[in-house]
Amino acid sequence: MFPGGNGVDMQQLLQQAQKMQQDLAAAQEQLASTPVEGSAGGGLVKATVTGSGELTGLVIDPKAVDPEDTETLADLVIAAVRDANQAAQRLAAEKLGPLAKGLGGGGGSGIPGLPF
Repeated sequence: MFPGGNGVDMQQLLQQAQKMQQDLAAAQEQLASTPVEGSAGGGLVKATVTGSGELTGLVIDPKAVDPEDTETLADLVIAAVRDANQAAQRLAAEKLGPLAKGLGGGGGSGIPGLPF
């Protein structure tokens, strides 16, 4: 208890904080193994990233391959990866946002590795 008798049980607060940290770690592990897809060019290029943003797959439709125009293909790859990463960030915000706020995160989570 704090001096002054606020009635705050420090042991209970510590237990709640530890539970929230465990929940956050579990959610981060789940997120790291969740595949998220993004695409560009009407599906000609598809990128797969984990929920934590690691690129794990790239599929390029043969129709997107023009040896005379590799710049367009490069742009499509970048756009697909960007789309997948944005989807991963939305997933992270959805899964981890409530937990991060519970740990004192506000405008930013204050937790390394979280994109918000």
